[in-house]
Amino acid sequence: MERVANIRTEEKRYHDMCYDSYNLFEPGSWLHRPVQTAIDLLEAYTDQEYLSVLDLGSGIGRNSIPIAESMKNRNGKVVCVDLLESAIEKLESYSQKFGVEPFIVTKLSDIEHFVIDKEKYDIILAVSSLEHVSSEKVLHRKLNEMICGTKTNGTNCIIIGSNIQEVNLENGQELDPMFEVNLSTEKMLDLLVHQYTEWEVQQQFVKQLEYEIERNGQAVKLTIDCITFVAKKL
Repeated sequence: MERVANIRTEEKRYHDMCYDSYNLFEPGSWLHRPVQTAIDLLEAYTDQEYLSVLDLGSGIGRNSIPIAESMKNRNGKVVCVDLLESAIEKLESYSQKFGVEPFIVTKLSDIEHFVIDKEKYDIILAVSSLEHVSSEKVLHRKLNEMICGTKTNGTNCIIIGSNIQEVNLENGQELDPMFEVNLSTEKMLDLLVHQYTEWEVQQQFVKQLEYEIERNGQAVKLTIDCITFVAKKL
C-alpha cells in the first residue's frame, strides 16, 4: 500500500500543478479541449429528454462541462467523481462560469470507493482514471460495477493506459511508473473484451503516446499505449 500512497501523492502534486498553471480549455496543455470520443457519444442520445452521465475521474471538467452544456436544451445530470479537492473546487467554479451548474453534481471520492447504483446511467466515462485504482482486482470489480450501473442502450467509454514506461532522460534509468495498474496492452484488451462480452463494441483501438514530464525535479520520458474502448449495452 506504500507504493499506492506514493503514486497518489505524486499524482496529486502533478495535477495540482497543472490545474494551477493552466485554465480549462486554454491552449498549452491536455486541458485544452475535451476528448472527442467522449463528446461524440452524445449524438446517440439527442432525442432523449433526460440524460444521466457519470464521469469517473472528472478532474476540473474537461469532458463533463461540455457534456453538461448539451443539457441546456433538455435536462440531465453529470455526476463528477474525483479524488482531489482542488479538482472538485475548480470544477464547481468552472460550472458556474460556463453556466452549467444546475447539471453538475460533484462527488469528492476515489473511484474505487464511489458506489455506482444499478442501471442509473446512460453514459459512463472513465478517461485516464481506471489505471489509478489500487489493484488489478479492484479494476475487475469497478468494470463490473460500471456494467451493472449502465441502462439498456447505455454506453461506457474507457480510455486507459497500458504498457506504461517511465525513463529518466538524464541517465536512461528505467523508473517504476507512477500508475497503480500497469498491464500489458494485450492483457488489458483481453480484460475489456471479456468484461464486455455481451455488449456491442463500437470502438477499440490503441495509440502509442510519448510525453516529457517531471518527476521529483527530474525530466522523465513517459511512454504509454492509450487504449480507447467504447461499448454499448444491448
